[in-house]
Amino acid sequence: QGHLAESGGGLAQAGDSLRLSCTVSGLYSPLRFDDFAMGWFRQVPGKDREEISCINWSGSNTRYADSVKGRFTISRDNAENTMYLQMHTLRPADTAMYYCAQFRAPNCYALESLAAVDWGQGTQVTVSS
Repeated sequence: QGHLAESGGGLAQAGDSLRLSCTVSGLYSPLRFDDFAMGWFRQVPGKDREEISCINWSGSNTRYADSVKGRFTISRDNAENTMYLQMHTLRPADTAMYYCAQFRAPNCYALESLAAVDWGQGTQVTVSS
């Protein structure tokens, strides 16, 4: 698949907002960004990587982990090959490395292993109390 690059992480205080971006490049024709569902995951040291949100190819279908529902919004701009995660009301518990993922299908699916999607390099989000 393509190359995934996240941006927008950093330091925040509890209650702040941040927006993460993930831009996909290098897809070989006829593959297109909007052929694939996209997702955001996060991981803290010593714990498994967890999915926090996923969006289907068109943006018409999204899902969220309970821990972020109502605070985070996933979106995508297929013309710009970019996916976003708008994060509001950040909490210290949101501190993690955030990864974007490109699924290998138009719709989101449950991961059986980390090898089932393609990953960006991650961007750190640190929220202080």
